[in-house]
Amino acid sequence: MKDGFLRIACATPEIRVADCEFNAKSICELAARGAEAEASLIVFPELCLTGYTCGDLFLQQTLQKGAEDALCRVLSETADLDCVLAIGLPVVAGGKLYNAAAVLFRGKILGLVPKTFIPNYSEFYELRHFTPANGRFELSLCGQKTLLSPELLFSCSSIPGFALGIEICEDLWVAEPPSGRLASAGATVIANLSASGEAVGKPDYRRALVTGQSARLCAAYLYANAGEGESTTDLVFSGHDLIAENGTLLRESERFTTGLILADIDLLKLSQERLRMNTFRLLDGMETIPFALPLRPLELKRRISPLPFVPEAGPERDERCADILAIQSEGLCQRLRHVKGGRVVLGLSGGLDSTLALIVAVRAFDRLGLDRKGIEAVTMPGFGTTGRTKNNAAALAKAYGVSFREIPIQNTVLSHFKDIGHDPGDTSVTYENAQARERTQVLMDVANKTGAIVIGTGDLSELALGWATYNGDHMSMYGVNASVPKTLVRHLVEYEASVSPKPLSAVLRDVLATPVSPELLPPAGEQISQRTEELVGPYELHDFFLYYAIRWGFPPKRVFRLALLAFRGAYQPETVKKWLVVFYRRFFSQQFKRSCLPDGPKVGSVSLSPRGDWRMPSDACAKLWLDEAESL
Repeated sequence: MKDGFLRIACATPEIRVADCEFNAKSICELAARGAEAEASLIVFPELCLTGYTCGDLFLQQTLQKGAEDALCRVLSETADLDCVLAIGLPVVAGGKLYNAAAVLFRGKILGLVPKTFIPNYSEFYELRHFTPANGRFELSLCGQKTLLSPELLFSCSSIPGFALGIEICEDLWVAEPPSGRLASAGATVIANLSASGEAVGKPDYRRALVTGQSARLCAAYLYANAGEGESTTDLVFSGHDLIAENGTLLRESERFTTGLILADIDLLKLSQERLRMNTFRLLDGMETIPFALPLRPLELKRRISPLPFVPEAGPERDERCADILAIQSEGLCQRLRHVKGGRVVLGLSGGLDSTLALIVAVRAFDRLGLDRKGIEAVTMPGFGTTGRTKNNAAALAKAYGVSFREIPIQNTVLSHFKDIGHDPGDTSVTYENAQARERTQVLMDVANKTGAIVIGTGDLSELALGWATYNGDHMSMYGVNASVPKTLVRHLVEYEASVSPKPLSAVLRDVLATPVSPELLPPAGEQISQRTEELVGPYELHDFFLYYAIRWGFPPKRVFRLALLAFRGAYQPETVKKWLVVFYRRFFSQQFKRSCLPDGPKVGSVSLSPRGDWRMPSDACAKLWLDEAESL
């Protein structure tokens, strides 16, 4: 429960139909296991105290009394557990029988939530026994006064952002699930107590429903399903349990098993997403039931990916890379259609970013049916250019069949140094930036001469850090890489290498193996002397900081903790802190470069376009963020 994380669980106990005592014992055993695993919420299946498949036995007072006695036993045996339990049972109220969920905490019944939508089609015959939720009832159960109502919200006063809403099975499968109303009332966690029978194709549909609903609600969604022990007279129940968070499936049980699945959900992320989305409206109307969980440190078991912009390896990564390249190339296509142009110019250094820009340009020209010779790749050797990058630039242009020009800039820059009185032996920022600005001038003038537009090659990570020369490589007529972070650039080029013929693939792989460098300082022989990540820090760290600090708005303390988890064993805490401070200092000080960015397509969830996702004054003070980062 530290930094907004909460451990939750779905439980499928082994049951016996109508054997309430046995079922209570199974539930208590799983509850104890869940509590031992530090789960703060454990959700059990629909009608699990009796079994879902009791049929007309539900109308027997003996079974109803047996369910209440079993609930009393659960209350007694779980009274010392620091976790909330949601358990399904039949409940009589107002002279009617309800399919209900009992929400329990430390021996108390916090409330009862009845099922709203009662199915009575196909294999379902619930209206024969149960009444749909139809009001608010005060009743006595297990010697305790409690409420039965679909309008209950269970709110934890000790953990900000933890508010629990309940729906039952069919409630999720209808056009307007109760969980929508619950989330609008503030529920961040939705528990679904279910008894969903198996059929061919149903697991995929169930999975899609749960993940989709969690995304629509910006919530965590727990789906606890009935399993072993339910009658197989007409149906088979598999215990297919699911935990999703904001559209992402966190955990899923194996079907035809019993037991627990656990997941750590990020309540702060959910709250931040709702705060960001002005279309997510909070409404009043629910009756809030308070409770207070004890605060305790939680050793997070949730995997934090060190590469949040990059999908896991496999078919999904290839599909994502292809999709991103399609978005980038279509953005360029539309710009070319608009200007009625068939020519582009780009600086091709032999590095990763310009290689990706070339790949995008080639795909755009192919989509438009234009001659690739209309792509003019210009390499401009300077004081730091090595033979490796220069040769790779030429090889890439040849392999893609684009036009290629070499325009050395050394003499022009030396002349400029003479004009401004700069000593060529002084390799300070003037020495570096003069080369970057000369290259941009060359590209702009070549474009003017040929009726082309200049394609920018700078990426999102460079924009975040301000690692670009103002009015140099910072400027273009369309920046195709503007929302692609450096870690993703690498994977896009790797993907292109994987689908390219051998000669081109070999060049692309050598580009991937080349150290990231602007090559503005003289090399050591033929070795690149200026390595970007030695100067500004590892891009994998900065991309991680960018994702959590900007996409999610997390404070430095939380970004730091997540980074330690994600990069455990790769970086020492002092190293992470060092570069986190650098990230915030550079991010704030370099906003002026982002305030006047060229157009470029958004491809993912993070963009720093001043017209789209990120509006920030160029003179904003970083003190609050730096003070917190430096105090870690």
